[in-house]
Amino acid sequence: MRFASLGSGSKGNATLVETEQSCLLIDCGFTIKETERRLARLGRRADDLSAILVTHEHSDHIKGVLPLARKYGIPVFSSFGTADYGEMRKFAHWQPLRLGRHIDIAGIDVLPVAVPHDAREPCQFVLCHRKKTFGLLTDLGSITPFVREQYGHCDALLLECNHDVPMLQQGPYPASLKRRVGGDWGHLNNEQAADLLNSVTVERLQHVVMAHLSEQNNTPDLARAAVVPSLASSEALLSADQEAGFGWLDIA
Repeated sequence: MRFASLGSGSKGNATLVETEQSCLLIDCGFTIKETERRLARLGRRADDLSAILVTHEHSDHIKGVLPLARKYGIPVFSSFGTADYGEMRKFAHWQPLRLGRHIDIAGIDVLPVAVPHDAREPCQFVLCHRKKTFGLLTDLGSITPFVREQYGHCDALLLECNHDVPMLQQGPYPASLKRRVGGDWGHLNNEQAADLLNSVTVERLQHVVMAHLSEQNNTPDLARAAVVPSLASSEALLSADQEAGFGWLDIA
């Protein structure tokens, strides 16, 4: 199994997870044309996609899902709450996800994990194939005991490091937005990401990718400084970029 990113941040998110038989796209916050361009950069086309999984209905994650799915006839999986957004439930190839229940999607075991975020029924994903596990964990404001349990034994982790607390507090956002981003239903800060890593089997992690970094309220250097002490090796640590995402990472 391997994974890559088309882009990560407030302007659009999309992640690929691939095995020998299938290729899943998690979220699509880009236009069709932009998604096609970013897929090509990774050596893939939209008609290679087995399915699209959706975490929640915020535009930087869902904007391109239905347009891409309609154009190429791709199945879409989401929670019932997320599917209340727009016309997703009316889409002929939509299928429901029940949070906390495993489902086989194109030969990959997918577990939708409920997370605290200001959306209708948000989730993140843990995906397993041939005893290798990839965890995607962004867009949550706090780490629940259930989240800790589900992400405790991953071989690779895409982990939100959205903001540095002092930068957010001193930054240009209005007070209401600062409360939202920094609240229990907002986004993980660097220290929260490090705290999660302190509770997982870090020796097993082949890759840790810091994701969804705020361009206004964080820097890769600040995120790295917070996270590295919680890792067995800093060589496993990468950062996802809004424009470039990151290239394919194999889970050996």
